[in-house]
Formats: sequence, C-alpha cells, structure tokens
Amino acid sequence: MSSHGTPIPMMSAPCGALSGVADVPGDKSISHRSLILGAMAVGETRITGLLEGEDVLDTARAMRAFGADVERDEDGTWRVHGVGVGGFAEPDQVIDCGNSGTGVRLIMGAMATCPISATFTGDASLNKRPMARVTDPLALFGAEAVGRSGGRLPMTIVGAADPMPVRYRVPVPSAQVKSAVLLAGLNAPGKTVVIEKEATRDHSERMLAGFGAEIATEETDEGRVITLTGQPELQPQVIAVPRDPSSAAFPVCAALIVPGSDVLVPGIGLNPTRAGLFTTLREMGADLTYENEREEGGEPVADLRARFSPAMKGIDVPPERAASMIDEYPVLSVVAGFADGVTMMRGVRELRVKESDRIDAMATGLRANGVDVEEGEDWWSVTGHGPGSVKGGATCASHLDHRIAMSFMVMGMAAQQPVSVDDGGPIATSFPIFEPLMQRLGAALSRHPA
Repeated sequence: MSSHGTPIPMMSAPCGALSGVADVPGDKSISHRSLILGAMAVGETRITGLLEGEDVLDTARAMRAFGADVERDEDGTWRVHGVGVGGFAEPDQVIDCGNSGTGVRLIMGAMATCPISATFTGDASLNKRPMARVTDPLALFGAEAVGRSGGRLPMTIVGAADPMPVRYRVPVPSAQVKSAVLLAGLNAPGKTVVIEKEATRDHSERMLAGFGAEIATEETDEGRVITLTGQPELQPQVIAVPRDPSSAAFPVCAALIVPGSDVLVPGIGLNPTRAGLFTTLREMGADLTYENEREEGGEPVADLRARFSPAMKGIDVPPERAASMIDEYPVLSVVAGFADGVTMMRGVRELRVKESDRIDAMATGLRANGVDVEEGEDWWSVTGHGPGSVKGGATCASHLDHRIAMSFMVMGMAAQQPVSVDDGGPIATSFPIFEPLMQRLGAALSRHPA
C-alpha cells in the first residue's frame, strides 16, 4: 500500500525525446528546517518555494501541534510565528510524521531539551526505521525515549527538564543525527559540540547561522567539528527555498538515457554536500552543464541542462562521496544500466536503513528488468551495456519508497519494454508533481487500477 492510502500501480513506457523545462519542487531538506527553525524563532518567518509534499506538510502540522502558528497564504508563501527556543508546548495528540525520517528525527531533536513529552509515529515504512541513532545522543542531554523493540516507532520522548550540553561524535555519516543534536543543543546551556568524521549536508549549520545562532565549524584531524552556543534568541527570516537537487535527479537522469533528450532544470541548489550525483554523472561522461551559476539565501544555485549522453562509461564512485549523494544512488543505478561497463558504488551501508533497503529493492528490480547487479552489505555494482540495452518488462516493488518508485519510472522511459511499479503513491511524499512534470517533458507515464 502507499504511504497514505490505496496503492497506485504505475507504468512507464519507452518514449520519444524528452524536452522542455522541468520546474522541480523546493528542496525537502531545507523545507523541513525552515519550518522547524521558524517555529523556534521569535516573530514571523516567511518562506517561499516550500516543498508541499506530504513529508513537509507533516512537519508543518507537527510545528502547529507544538504551539507555533503555521499558515499558508494564497500565493504559496508560508508564514511561521515561532514560540522561541525552548518554547514548545506539549502536543495534545500523537505526532504523525508519515514517511519522513528527516522530519521525525529533527523534530525529536528540537523538542528533546524542552520539559515536555511527545509521542511520535509514522507510516509502515517509517515505523520500521531505527531511531536509536537519534535517541542515544538525545539521552546525553537528559531526554528519555520509550519505543518499540529495536528502537522503533511509535515512540514517546520525554524532554530534559534541565538539559546539559553535549560533545558527540557521530558514529556514521548522517545529517539527520547531526541536525537533531544541534537542534537539541539550542536549548541547552553552554556549548554543544558535534564531530563528524565525514562531512554530511550542512543545511542545518547554514540555516542556524542565518537565524542568528552562534555556530562555528572547524576542520580538524578528528574530522569536522561543529560548535553551537546554546540558548540564543533566534531571529525570524525570509527564506527562498532553492529547488531540490534530489528531485532534479530524476528529470536529469531521464534526459541522459532517453535518445534525443534536452532538458533544462532551473534554480537547483548545488550545495557541495548535496551535489555528488551531478559530479559523478559528469565523470561518467554525461552531457550535463551548469548555467547561470549564482547564490541565493546562502546556498549556491544554478540551472542544469541535461542532454542524451550515449557515450557514458561505468566508473568507481568514490566512497567518500556517498554522504553527498546518498539519496541519489537508486537513480544512479538506473543510469549505470544504460552506461557501458561496471559502475561500482561503495560506502553505501546507509542505503539499507532508508525508507526501504534501497540496495536490495533496486538490485531486485534491476535484475528483473535484465540488468546485471552484484551486491554486498556496504557496496553494489551495476554492469551496463550501453543505450537501449535494458530489456524492461517487469513490475517492481516500491516498498513504500518514493525514490525507488521514481527510479524505476525513469528506467521505463529508456528500456525496450515498459517498466511498472506496484505502488507509485509514495512519490507524493517528496515530489507531488512528478507525474505531470515528466509527462510535460514527453514521458509516457500512466496509472493502472490496483
């Protein structure tokens, strides 16, 4: 079933050249953080370009439950009247975060140093995901967590009445864990320090600084050390959310593998901690160019032009790049099936604990459509045989995972036979306009009765 209702089986058939402008939605990571930090500021934060997918709307509802006033104007501008750091009220109802691991983990961090309790749940996929990676460091502040076996949702967090600042080394690269600890540190006295051996996306650090928090980042022998001074008064902001590079990945990758395609994706955030996919595609020989490079709201932005690239080659993707493209490996594996040679992806253990086990889900679907895949616990490889070589014809399980569903829809556009997924419903969590946007470009996507 889909994340919020009846399954929506979908099919993607081979299509002609894709062309046009792909106006993808706002960045999901920045959208979540805009709402949460807006709710923790004093005054009104205005947000334009917010991603209005189910994940982000669940976070907006959660901020209302914690006492913030969150409204959407008719022109699409969102206004958040914050309650200040430490000002969250205890919610009356269970907080349902739907499919969003980012939403639930960041919200847990934001409330963990407030003297309140809150119970969190999600859909079937989210309720299988591990939360101990966040609740363990939150316990160092003095918060308590009671959940299902294995540290899974539903889970109640009892916030710390007298929080203490912490010094925490993130055991695995995770922007969600880092961000949860930093948000918790906002309402702890003194300095909270987060150390990450491998740099992960830094939207939280950039946005915290924008809201007026005292935060410093230093590169040291032990890794990236982030120091946050607690108990600031955050200042409301006017935020223009750049377009999401993870969403842009789908029209970009489709254009690279469908003969004759030429697609422009404007206004994409190119934060270096997020742009690993585009670097990798160019190394494979993709005709992918950056136009009109600029900076907006403290984030680097450009227009991306992607053209059909018949000469792409398989490469070894550096494992240290994984954190900057962890959500894009599923669609990269599809592109690899149309490249020539082996694409090796290492250092990707995190993919096994996303919305689904993304390595297993993609490997199973790729093999069913005639692509050679090998996999291990922390790596996988795809062997491609050039444009037009993927047979297609199979129906793939999406496992309640939006990126799995969209990746197989991209595959069907360039395969010899249509490719189907059992449920495209979860796509709405991150990319609600995926279907009409891709159809306008020329994709042959269709829905079928369950």
